[in-house]
Amino acid sequence: MIAGPGDPENPDDAGSAHSMTDAAARRLRAIRVLHTAVWVVFAGCIVAIPVLAWQGRFGAVAVLAAMVLGEVVVLWLNRWSCPLTAVAACYTDDRSANFDIYLPEWLARYNKQIFGPLYVAGVAYAVVRYLGSA
Repeated sequence: MIAGPGDPENPDDAGSAHSMTDAAARRLRAIRVLHTAVWVVFAGCIVAIPVLAWQGRFGAVAVLAAMVLGEVVVLWLNRWSCPLTAVAACYTDDRSANFDIYLPEWLARYNKQIFGPLYVAGVAYAVVRYLGSA
């Protein structure tokens, strides 16, 4: 018997359920890697802001603070959700807090509550240092 299009016995058939699942898994994995990389960059910016302010590198502080503010605007425009989350949702029914990113579930769930105050505190510290050095 010859396997036809969409036949699950034909793993080389792009229309088979098996290959579609594999393709969706690959796409989800790529989105998770990208989302995690973006998260690392912004988390790094937030952590670096007070360090750079302490070093008196206020130009770098301004660049990083502006980058994070840009991300906050993107999140706000997307109802406090990363646009990559919506893309990842196309490839899985999973809706756990970390379905779209390689972070522990608790960190993915409370990410904004943790890094939001750190960002505000870091920027506030930078402003105080800047005004104190002027």
